[in-house]
Amino acid sequence: MHRISRRSLSSIFRHGAPYRNAAAPISCSSPHSGTVVGENDTKVRWHSVSVGGKCNPAKSTTQLNLKNGLYFGGNRYESTAAASSSDATGAPPVEKYEYQAEVSRLMDLIVNSLYSNKEVFLRELISNASDALDKLRFLSVTDPDLLKGGGDLDIRIQTDTDNGIINITDSGIGMTREELVDCLGTIAQSGTSKFLKALKDSKDAGCDNNLIGQFGVGFYSSFLVADRVVVSTKSPKSDKQYVWQGEANASSYTIQEETDPEKILPRGTRLTLYLKRDDKGFAHPERIQKLVKNYSQFVSFPIYTWQEKGYTKEVEVDEDPTESKKDEEGKTEKKKKTKTVVEKYWDWDLTNETQPIWLRNPKEVTTEDYNEFYKRTFNEYLDPLASSHFTTEGEVEFRSILYVPAVTPMGKDDMINPKTKNIRLHVKRVFISDDFDGELFPRYLSFVKGVVDSNDLPLNVSREILQESRIVRIMRKRLVRKAFDMILGISLSENREDYEKFWENFGKHLKLGCIEDRENHKRLAPLLRFFSSQSEDVMISLDEYVENMKPEQKDIYYIAADSVTSASKTPFLEKLLQKDLEVLYLVDPIDEVAITNLKSYKDKNFIDISKEDLDLGDKNEEKEKEIKQEFGQTCDWIKKRLGDKVASVQISNRLSTSPCVLVSGKFGWSANMERLMKAQTVGDTSSLEYMRGRRVFEINPEHQIIQNLNAASRINPDDADALRAIDLLYDAALVSSGFTPENPAELGGKIYEMMGLALSGKWSTPVAEVQEAPVVLPEPTMETLEAEVVEPVVADNQK
Repeated sequence: MHRISRRSLSSIFRHGAPYRNAAAPISCSSPHSGTVVGENDTKVRWHSVSVGGKCNPAKSTTQLNLKNGLYFGGNRYESTAAASSSDATGAPPVEKYEYQAEVSRLMDLIVNSLYSNKEVFLRELISNASDALDKLRFLSVTDPDLLKGGGDLDIRIQTDTDNGIINITDSGIGMTREELVDCLGTIAQSGTSKFLKALKDSKDAGCDNNLIGQFGVGFYSSFLVADRVVVSTKSPKSDKQYVWQGEANASSYTIQEETDPEKILPRGTRLTLYLKRDDKGFAHPERIQKLVKNYSQFVSFPIYTWQEKGYTKEVEVDEDPTESKKDEEGKTEKKKKTKTVVEKYWDWDLTNETQPIWLRNPKEVTTEDYNEFYKRTFNEYLDPLASSHFTTEGEVEFRSILYVPAVTPMGKDDMINPKTKNIRLHVKRVFISDDFDGELFPRYLSFVKGVVDSNDLPLNVSREILQESRIVRIMRKRLVRKAFDMILGISLSENREDYEKFWENFGKHLKLGCIEDRENHKRLAPLLRFFSSQSEDVMISLDEYVENMKPEQKDIYYIAADSVTSASKTPFLEKLLQKDLEVLYLVDPIDEVAITNLKSYKDKNFIDISKEDLDLGDKNEEKEKEIKQEFGQTCDWIKKRLGDKVASVQISNRLSTSPCVLVSGKFGWSANMERLMKAQTVGDTSSLEYMRGRRVFEINPEHQIIQNLNAASRINPDDADALRAIDLLYDAALVSSGFTPENPAELGGKIYEMMGLALSGKWSTPVAEVQEAPVVLPEPTMETLEAEVVEPVVADNQK
């Protein structure tokens, strides 16, 4: 690494050494050949360092670190503060000013309270520099002389890592002495806001502008990281250049005219930040480059950062003397040995993209461009499932690109943590934040990723916190609507696998939306997918269910269970399957709550077939009256036996093969919901008794067991076996209906007892055969007796 002497640099600038165009990289025919720079690269540019018109990246652009100052673009800037009065050299006097505000409190607010993140200081200062360039470009339309002699419109950032110094230079409009006093001497005084007010009052009020800083405190964010800040500025409206100096926690600042010819700027402003001890890490070039790409990637002017670069070249390697002797003795000619080395040098590197993709015409952007932007911005490796690029106009104007990811993030649960980093908010192309808590997107759509850029979004003075307002609510509605349109497009795709992949990853999010967002039920319902009694392998939509409904069917039937297998074997399905009525299987824990919140779809009510008063549309009042008269006494008998375990005993119209079933009350928890709520009590079941719904015991009058019990209730209602049969029926119905028995061991004992009665002597050997007889050879004439096998006697349908 080579250094350039101070004398060499001074002679270069005094004798008018050529400068390259700042907007282009160094032009060389070879990185190490020292070829003369071309004519097109000799435009005057005061930032660049060139030696003798040659391009030697290994020498001419070496970074210069000095203890007493920093070379920034060929201009050496002293780090010592200006004197308080004229010295012997005849330097102009330093003018001292008091801040025109209660600075001790305001500066404390700015440094310690206003900004939540120190790194935003660079965003604020770049935004101010961009505003200065925008003002110059706007004013030059009517006064082209303002652009003369100032070079290209850009922003350049150079750091001195050793001394902890950052220089930010723009070639914008600059400031006069009066503007320095007005804008930097008064906290919260914004030159940008004054400029906008002047535009509004003038005849050019209708012109478009993209000025960013309007609050007037962006400059003071520099004191988040700096103990001392020096502002050197030159306005094309003035012949003099002025230097503003201020320190953190000071009540005054100084302004002095710049007379050092090496520090004179053609036009614009240079900020020099002398960083605090704990914040000197910001002076690393890589850190600066990262912050620029994160916050100011799409500022409309090029931003150059001073970066270390390298190029490879071949160099000769000294040969071993012993090998050279052998070569001489053998008189053989060998090629000289070489190795590849990396020569490092320092040069300007274009860090930002001046044209963000969302400002381009969607017709001109390809799918590959959208996918590349998505992968680069959100650090993804898979292409998104869908994207939406749109512009909203009217009372609220903003541009946005939204994406649906291909997979869920690894190791994260966005449904639980609403603060995701998926939506990047920009205001006038400057990144503001990606840390939101439901302001722009509801929690259930937190998986959607994208960029939102607005020119008039209401932010607080630090530009970090989004204020709740009517504009924000309108933006949220439109973003949600576009997200639903994008998801609906996936569901309507010819490739069914695309939506199956989406539903597998994000289906739970949409179900959560059914619970949290009542306003969008009509958009959410068509996107839902469920298994059903007629489609146990492939999920169907509600639209497909409605299309398959019977002409006389009025409702949408569903059953909640823990799996498709459990749902398909439940006794509640028997009569519906007989009638060929389709039933939705809700096997996800959130399904039942989501459907309950939807209530209906296309004027079809959702009906839980495990609840009482199920109407299948086949009522026969005369037949029901006859059955009630015949089994009314049996129902009362069973209710008396079960007591408070059930609210009532009724004749069922939903059973065909099972003897009984236990259904939930119309407004109570289903068996599935009761099981889920019990699992969430963490052992405390005291509240369940208050929330548990009434249970109704329904019997099937056509089943043999119920008919036998009906006979027992008339002949001998106190028969112990009949009463035990009722208890066992209730316990069996409890399990088959999805409830959890209160005493599983007692239920097991009853089952074992009934099994013992049923199997008693079923396969046992009769006693006559078990007795041992003396071994006597039978006489030929003796008759052989055959043992008689006695079957168990059936009594009251029990063996």
